[in-house]
Amino acid sequence: MTFDKEKSRRLVGLFLFVVVLYNYPILSLFNIPNKISGIPVLYLYLFFVWILSIIFVVIINKYPLKTEFSDLRG
Repeated sequence: MTFDKEKSRRLVGLFLFVVVLYNYPILSLFNIPNKISGIPVLYLYLFFVWILSIIFVVIINKYPLKTEFSDLRG
């Protein structure tokens, strides 16, 4: 497996994880009438997940992978 394939797999995995975090059952946990500093908890959750996903994409793309791949073809 090449580094590009590994990076692509990590990005697809991150995408699927963010899709799960933006799905209804998880969003309903944060849809409460409470506010933090005047901002609804749901909005803070959405912003937090969005910022974390951007940070993880930057980490995946910027830093090289630490695993070494050996060529098994001989």
